[in-house]
Amino acid sequence: MEGEKNRLSPGEIQEIVQITPRQSQRASTSDNSIQSLGMQSVQISTPSGAGRQSLMPGQSAFSRPVSVHGSSNSRHSRASMALRTDVIAEGIWQEQLRRQWASYSPFEGIVIKKSRGDFVCAPAIIRNHRDSLFDMVTQLNVTAALTLRTSTVESIIRALSSTGEVSYMPFADGRKLQVLPRLLDLPKCHKHHFAAFIIEPPLLVVWEDDAKKILARAAKLEDDIIKNIWGDNDGFDEDEDEKGPPEVSVDELDPTQLESAQENRPTRLTSSIMVGLTLALSIACLGLGWRLLAMQTTVDGDYTRLALVAVAPLTIFISLFFFLSIITDIFQVAGPVSSILQNSKNYSGKPPVRLNRAAGDLPHVTIQMPVYKEGLGPVIKPTVLSLKAAISTYEMQGGTANIFVNDDGMQLIPEKDADARREFYEEHSIGWVARPRNNPDAQAPEVPFIRRGRFKKASNMNYGLRFSNRIEQRLAEVHRPAGWNQDAESAAYTRAMREAGGNVRIGDYILLIDSDTRVPADCLLDAVSEMDHVTWFTNLIYTAITFSVAQGDIPPFVGHNAVLRWSAIQDAASYECKDDGFEKFWSESHVSEDFDMALRLQTSGYSLRFAAYTKGGFKEGVSLTVYDELARWEKYAYGVNELIFHPFRFWVVRGPFTPLFRRFIFSDIKFFRKITILGYIGTYYAIGISWVLSLANYFLTGWIFPVLDQYYLDSFAVYFSIIIVFPLAGNFALAVLRYRIGEQSFLRALINNFKWVPLFSIFLGGLSLHISKALLCHFFELDIQWGATSKEVERCNFLEEIPKIAKSFWGTFLYCFIMTALMICGYFVFPRDWRITDFVSIYPLAAVTASHFALPVLLNPALMKFTF
Repeated sequence: MEGEKNRLSPGEIQEIVQITPRQSQRASTSDNSIQSLGMQSVQISTPSGAGRQSLMPGQSAFSRPVSVHGSSNSRHSRASMALRTDVIAEGIWQEQLRRQWASYSPFEGIVIKKSRGDFVCAPAIIRNHRDSLFDMVTQLNVTAALTLRTSTVESIIRALSSTGEVSYMPFADGRKLQVLPRLLDLPKCHKHHFAAFIIEPPLLVVWEDDAKKILARAAKLEDDIIKNIWGDNDGFDEDEDEKGPPEVSVDELDPTQLESAQENRPTRLTSSIMVGLTLALSIACLGLGWRLLAMQTTVDGDYTRLALVAVAPLTIFISLFFFLSIITDIFQVAGPVSSILQNSKNYSGKPPVRLNRAAGDLPHVTIQMPVYKEGLGPVIKPTVLSLKAAISTYEMQGGTANIFVNDDGMQLIPEKDADARREFYEEHSIGWVARPRNNPDAQAPEVPFIRRGRFKKASNMNYGLRFSNRIEQRLAEVHRPAGWNQDAESAAYTRAMREAGGNVRIGDYILLIDSDTRVPADCLLDAVSEMDHVTWFTNLIYTAITFSVAQGDIPPFVGHNAVLRWSAIQDAASYECKDDGFEKFWSESHVSEDFDMALRLQTSGYSLRFAAYTKGGFKEGVSLTVYDELARWEKYAYGVNELIFHPFRFWVVRGPFTPLFRRFIFSDIKFFRKITILGYIGTYYAIGISWVLSLANYFLTGWIFPVLDQYYLDSFAVYFSIIIVFPLAGNFALAVLRYRIGEQSFLRALINNFKWVPLFSIFLGGLSLHISKALLCHFFELDIQWGATSKEVERCNFLEEIPKIAKSFWGTFLYCFIMTALMICGYFVFPRDWRITDFVSIYPLAAVTASHFALPVLLNPALMKFTF
């Protein structure tokens, strides 16, 4: 990217991209810069504004000279850290000698990374040899690496070398450890194997992200190797039967045999029966009301009341989930549950048949992780380490994977934190893209940029995917002559990305996660095989999802912990943005971009599948504060409303319903599945309107109840019904279900369910105002914003929390004050004939008011701990 037109303002980074070439993906590059791809320029300005930094080959775009000046404290800290690292290295080396893992060969020892580009080794002599272990580990850029050279290792290497060219050593559990011809090949190895056999010199090199854990990893690997040798077979014949791990027994299937050996996945009809019974119950209850209308009309001849029939569709819509819950409770207690442990068309209760690497390369998996301002240490690092364990297992099973971070906070966090992120990404071979900050009114020479969307996650992911696609378009134009190898591929890729670094390319599948996710170590192979073929509350929701989908319902897509077929997204979900003309995939005009994606995929003929066999291995962060949980529900309500309805001002010209909703209604999705989706959607409107109906009920039953039409069902009766169905029957049925599927004992499940009833009664009872605010903001196009969900616990004392609550919930407290004053005045102050003293009139409004007041107070730990 040459020329003054690409230069940015002094001291400002306009776009940041850090990546590492993937070693197994088919690719090429051209010498064209990223600017020629139609992207924002990748340009670095020096802090002084002197101009572009020139990058040497292999130099990071974000490295910077270290000042030779500094305070005595910082120099002392650096010296202390260096001394500590030296001592650790020497201690590990002595332990290697004690365990007889090494001798004094110049190719044996321990290398530890002190800081970026600075390594220490033991024994110190290996630093002086050219192309030694020290040189190779510094190029590999790992935190710690050591060698094992035991008689067992040497025997294995002799056996491997005698069989000819061998690229891996198989283990009985299906993993394969890489074998390299020379130590010089170490920098080009599969880094996530965390170990490699070297033929010449005969060594086993082991590395680890934490120097404190390097000895434990090496000892475990040595133990696995010995167990592999002394098993029922020799460890090198993959076709012999071996007693596998006790947890799961899996078969392997060649990709070419998938069609001929297709697993039988029946379509479950239980869910359609449940939906049919739900509609029958709903219509029956509605019919009882109509019966009362007919009887009253017959008596007094007043036909005007028949106008109430017009609200029947709305009544069914907001009560559908209530009746569905009744039927679901019955089926959880007395219905079939064997389907939860079996596989069906849209549900997997047991792992799929695994693909076999011997028949061809396993699909490449890209793990896409959007991040914002989350802390590196408390949030991002644990997630990355969890992902690296999964990648390590998958690569040892024969696959390849990469982590692709869409960093939306790099331009917004302090420079020190941004530097720490860049160094962390580089150290862990993470591909990342950080888009520019929002700057729509930029003046030359700056480049205007708009972060589109009310909720920026979708536009952040779109930016990363678009960047990857532009790279792929250029790579497809590169001519590959005879003799083209991986080194040429990496060199060409590096040339194309010389203004940045690393791997932003998308594989066959995308594992979409959040920045606070934890994944099982052995999950990627099952995931790709599947494709080819608040904590308690969250667990409650997923148990209900598991039961419903196992009975044949359609699985929900919740926006993370999902494996997506990249070709399906490109085929069914891509669209051209009207605002900037770019191809995009995630909707930037919807808050619920995941729900939108699910509808577009399903209406295009693609199916979703819910995998329950991971046994809770996938974990997601729960809301840490009441503010975050309320914001989450508001976003859900707003997102659902914008998927279904246009804002009010467009109803005359466009009609009330959006094109996406009309497409959903008239799509080929099964009718009973449409009903369950509508039932879920209707819950937000039922919650949102509850405070309005409770207030109206207060006056209707308090003033004109004797002459009120019998068709009207008062709020106390509705409240009593909800108590029976949800907290009581629902929790009892859930306990029975967990007992029937062997998840918990009945008594333990029952106690665990009911102990949370008071908390969630307060929370759900205090949601109405907040849900209605979100719905009305969309209908009237009022601006509403939500910050990123907090991923870290923030310490806040009582005095600090009081003004925070007052600022966030002043409208709620005003409502509570007015309602309380109204009920007191209605009981004591109103004229005697207008006083409202009946319990059935007061209680529903009092319950809603009390829940709204208690929500930000009783569910706020910063207040309830009374810390000062």
